Parts: sequence; C-alpha cells; structure tokens
Amino acid sequence: MTACSLAVDRMTTVNYGVTRSRPSPFDVGAFLNAAGLAARVQRLARGAVLFAQGSPAADVGCIQDGGVTLAVLSPTGKEAVIGMLGPGAFVGEGCLAGQPLRMGTARAFVPTTVLVIPKAVMLTALHEHSRLAEHFLAHMLVRNSRLEDDLVDQLFNSSEKRLARTLLLLARFGEEDTSQRVPTLSQETLADMVGTTRSRVNVFMNKFRRLGFIDYQHNGRLTVHSALMSVVLHD
Repeated sequence: MTACSLAVDRMTTVNYGVTRSRPSPFDVGAFLNAAGLAARVQRLARGAVLFAQGSPAADVGCIQDGGVTLAVLSPTGKEAVIGMLGPGAFVGEGCLAGQPLRMGTARAFVPTTVLVIPKAVMLTALHEHSRLAEHFLAHMLVRNSRLEDDLVDQLFNSSEKRLARTLLLLARFGEEDTSQRVPTLSQETLADMVGTTRSRVNVFMNKFRRLGFIDYQHNGRLTVHSALMSVVLHD
C-alpha cells in the first residue's frame, strides 16, 4: 500500500476507547495516473504552509506522508488549531462545495508530502469514477465524526484529558501495536492543539512520563503506550 492510500482512519479516531473501522485502502495517486488525470506532488518542510487562510481555494490535497494542522485566525489575531490530518486524508476539499477562499491555514507539523489535485480534475474524477467517489465520501463521513468528537472534547473535557486524546490520535492508536511513536512536536504546538498553555502541557507530560504512559527516546522521539487510554476513559 502506498503512502497516499485512502485508508481514511490512518488518522485513527479514538472516541473514548472506541476505534472506528477503516474503509478499504484506495491509492488516490495511482488511480489518477491510471485515469490520465493531472496532479502534482508538493513537499513541505516542517512548519511550511500548504495553503493560508484567505487564499484562493483552487485545489484539493491528499496527504501522502507526514501531517498538517488546520488552524483559523480570528479578526483579533488569535490563532486556534482546529484539527490534525495525517497520511491518507484529504485537505482543502471545501473548494468542491464552492468555497472561493480558504477558511483556515494548513501547516505541516512534520516533513510532509501532499498530492495536489486541481479542483476541476477532482470534480471530474468524482463525477466519472464511482470508486473514488465512494472513498471520498467515506473520508468525509469519518472527518465529520472526528470534528464532532473534537468539539465534545473541547466543551466537556479537562485539558489533561484533551492532551491524552491528542497524543493517542497522533500515535494513530488502535492500530496493530500497543505502543506507537509520535511525530516530534514542541510543547507550544501541543498546547495550541489542546487549547491550553505550554506550562500546563509540560506538567501533564511529566505526569504521563512518571506514570509510564509515555517515554522519551534518546533521539527525543516520544512513544505513547496503551496505558494512556486510562486518562481518556477516567471520569
């Protein structure tokens, strides 16, 4: 399976211990090549912007490797991270519904490769190829459910529980292994994702490490263990 296979839940959704089933793999890049449809590969360094809020919405991205955060900027200049997308996910699909400008900013939080598909090409492919349309619909259903989970998380859960859930999502928890490595992220970035302060993230990360829920490797990479789920499940 290539990196851009649309196994939608490689951005695995953990909903208080429930891991949703994944649609069958679908290689978007190979499909477009076989159909003779144009797309280009864009490589982003960590921190690079795929598209910015307010820019023209002219294409759809499919993440091959790495991941991006989605953030919105308020009129007062305050930025909030509203989502994270990993390999296999579509990004910028609002243009397909007539969105003329980007509603937020997509920024790589690790080195990332994205397959960029022009809006007209994507619309043609969705109308003429039912298999792609089915997998795109599956992606949107999972994505909407994930956004609902995120909203509930922000409204009702403590910042400690939100951080635990974020780490589990970053680790794609619920896949084969009981321990997963997390992309290298600063505590400032984690704080933005969770909606809290860096100092609070530092306190919780030290607590998780002390309890054996996470480990830091010699190279600075973070490993998340299955025991962290107990923080999400605890009332």
